Amino acid sequence: MALRKVLLTIVGHVDHGKTSLLDKIRSSTVAAGEAGAITQAIGVSIIPIEVIKKICGSLMNVFQGKVTMQGLLAIDTPGHAAFTSLRKRGGSLADIAVLVIDINEGFKPQTLESIEILRANKVPFIVAANKIDLIDGWQYDEKKFLMDNINGLDYKIQGLFEQKMYELVGKFQELGVEAERFDRVGDYTKQLAIVPVSARTGQGVPELLLVLTALAQKYLEKQLTIEVKGNAKGTILEVKEEKGLGTTIDVIIYNGSLKVNDYLVIGGIDGPIVVKIRALLEPVALAEMRDKKGKFQNVKEVFAATGVKISAPGLEKAIAGMPIRGCSGKAEEMELLKKEVQEEISSVVIEDSEELGVIIKADTIGGLEALRNLLQERQVPIASSSLGEITKKDLGKLEMVREKDEFFGVILGFNVRVPAEIEEMRKTKNLKIFTNEVIYKTIEDYEKFREGLKKEIELRELNNLVRPCKFTILKGYVFRQNNPAIVGVEIEIGRIKSGDPVMNGEGKRLTQVKAMEEKQESLTIAEQGKQIAMSLDNVTVGRQIHEGDFLYTDIPEDDFKKLKELKKHLSKNEVEVLKEIAEIKRRNNPVWGVG
Repeated sequence: MALRKVLLTIVGHVDHGKTSLLDKIRSSTVAAGEAGAITQAIGVSIIPIEVIKKICGSLMNVFQGKVTMQGLLAIDTPGHAAFTSLRKRGGSLADIAVLVIDINEGFKPQTLESIEILRANKVPFIVAANKIDLIDGWQYDEKKFLMDNINGLDYKIQGLFEQKMYELVGKFQELGVEAERFDRVGDYTKQLAIVPVSARTGQGVPELLLVLTALAQKYLEKQLTIEVKGNAKGTILEVKEEKGLGTTIDVIIYNGSLKVNDYLVIGGIDGPIVVKIRALLEPVALAEMRDKKGKFQNVKEVFAATGVKISAPGLEKAIAGMPIRGCSGKAEEMELLKKEVQEEISSVVIEDSEELGVIIKADTIGGLEALRNLLQERQVPIASSSLGEITKKDLGKLEMVREKDEFFGVILGFNVRVPAEIEEMRKTKNLKIFTNEVIYKTIEDYEKFREGLKKEIELRELNNLVRPCKFTILKGYVFRQNNPAIVGVEIEIGRIKSGDPVMNGEGKRLTQVKAMEEKQESLTIAEQGKQIAMSLDNVTVGRQIHEGDFLYTDIPEDDFKKLKELKKHLSKNEVEVLKEIAEIKRRNNPVWGVG
């Protein structure tokens, strides 16, 4: 058993400085006389603890020589897609994350996206408030550490800096996260640390690495304990076509070791994939991983924790985010590993559950898991979760779900494509699909849809109820006295429809609306302010009703109770008439409409 390096991922909005920050950490080693000390593997930069000690200098004295943390494996691959691929059973493969926020721009869509994914995957993180050097009037002495530089600033510049810091703190509070500048944090388990940095000048980089080291050493030691010699466990970071190699996979190995000619068991949608490793490839020293022209060197064996490119026949169906296991090829062992990887997938990819719920799709298994977790946090049930673009089969499922429950009759997609023919079918059948490259936007769109649908259903229900209405019989507008009585009325408050029952001011039901006309055109509904001709059965003008009378809709008791629940959709005047009708009814029955 041994301690592996901490797997660090750097996330945040585009152009806020994620890559620049990692580049600065790399170049700092050159300045510290440690050229080449940061080695590169596929998808990660390996930063040994010795390099961190050099960069941090005297700041490391806080550990009093007791540093057990082995260093960092910083994930190079940019974008959220890479991060959502980083998973293993029970959550994210990343041990800790740095969320980069431009202190001058603040929160942006991908900032919120990153926070949602980090929280959904239960990944601890700290914030790098980048680009402090762009604050007007900022002064910097490269011989001093961050806090000395901040304390030496002119008070006006300090004030501007503090204002920007507390705007970030305030934004986190809105999300229910307690955040504070790193030197003011009292309890790292309850407060999120914000470290001001400049990826351009390097200010704050030692402090950032110090906080990462301290957090890893105090809270992560248990999960960093690994088997060095056992069978490899890992996750596919990317699937790529490489000239001369065909389909390859970039993998992060977080446990054990892997050799050329070992067998690799990979989780797959249609069952496990088994391949024999032809080559293990690492970039040449200090090669830039994202450079497509990067040169690779063959290695015989790799050990956790590291990144490696694997070449093997049969990788065409491999998918980013899938779990992998290494083995020697013994049949019994291989069957166990096949079962293990498929069980890991089946906790996330569920094609057809018995549960009534939404249908979700994503491009990677980690993205699917993040979307799933965020929906479950919001108590949204899931009927089906699968990978890849939206298909006819998904639309078929969607129609079945919609028939049972309109609220769940949707497809929610994260970073997936809707083919043109599917979009055409969706429009024809008026089906609901919400997709976005930003995970929280997909959920936000769904929540807006639910609110709109709820209102639509309530209004539909409201239209079927007898609504509160008060109207008067106009003097001089009696067109017929009875069989039926036809009179001119003015709708004072509310609305009335054909068939609604009518009562007088004593609460006695007199009649119901047989028909209504305005300018010789038939009406189904008459609203406040309208003067219309109304036909009323079983009453005679001069007996049950008189010119100048105020009449009301005679609301059935069950309708009244529903109207109370839906009163947010009624006007203020309608609510007043509703109360008036209740008061009239309760003169004869004190408990009418109660409960």
